[in-house]
Amino acid sequence: MSQQIAKNNKHLMLFSGRAYPELAQEVATLMGVPIVPTRALTYANSEIYVRFEESVRGCDAFVIQSHTAPVNEWLMEQLIMVDALKRASAKRITVIAPFYPYARQDKKHLGREPISARLIADMYKAAGAHRIMSVDLHASQIQGFFDGPVDHLWGLPVLSEYVKEKYDTSEMAIVSPDAGRVRLADLWTDYLGCSLAIIHKRRDPNTANQVAVHEVVGDVEGKTCLLVDDMIDTAGTIAQAAQALLERGAKRVIAAATHPVFSGPAAQRLNASGMEEIIVTNTLPIRTPEPINNLTVLSIAPLIAKAIDAVFLDGSVTSLFGGQA
Repeated sequence: MSQQIAKNNKHLMLFSGRAYPELAQEVATLMGVPIVPTRALTYANSEIYVRFEESVRGCDAFVIQSHTAPVNEWLMEQLIMVDALKRASAKRITVIAPFYPYARQDKKHLGREPISARLIADMYKAAGAHRIMSVDLHASQIQGFFDGPVDHLWGLPVLSEYVKEKYDTSEMAIVSPDAGRVRLADLWTDYLGCSLAIIHKRRDPNTANQVAVHEVVGDVEGKTCLLVDDMIDTAGTIAQAAQALLERGAKRVIAAATHPVFSGPAAQRLNASGMEEIIVTNTLPIRTPEPINNLTVLSIAPLIAKAIDAVFLDGSVTSLFGGQA
């Protein structure tokens, strides 16, 4: 069977790194495009070797890699794959990074700090990437770091559709777990037509050890509270926010986030948080030391598959979210 799909005198080829091949295979199945056979090795000294086992000359290449831990290893593998495609005369190379690496290092807070998210974009460009596709960037300005097109996909439609089908949104409040996520929470209110509440964390000046106090700004009593964020990492912030909402009379608390990073004590904290459901997508593989109770994982693969098809056919990625071309 041919390993490439021809359309309009072009051919699309799909490549997968080793970090999360299950997501890449799901995308490939939805598109009806096989993943190109690739020989990838990690040598004893941790160096990575990649070779594609068929010609890629003139192809429109899409390279999928999910940047789970160890992030640096999988980032390097994707860069090497892009370099191999460039040197093998691929016509156009699109990097697909569902979870953009180093996205939280998007600006300088203090002197002598790096802007690592910009460095990642520069590295992709230097390797030979023509385009980047990612889901729910931690900061929208990252789109401007790359010298080329950046397709910023949203996980919100996938997550919100599930919430609308399962819960009564007329009795729901969308809650930002901290001040930094207010804009995201506001977008959720537009989608679901719910009220907005914010968790404001401050230090209590009356205690010697400056214990954090979580103030809830907005009406949450008797409501289903939906905590929203772009990612859940160690789950400290969202677990504390859930407790604050329950203490202030919330009927139930659920959470929705695109990226399930789930580092360190995340599973333990989420299980002890009192949240009724945690809803995430599969931009990253879930490999926690213990199962997370009431975890729902929605597939982001259909969205990625549609975006790839739109890019390949020179269509509009924005139209996938109801926007204009």
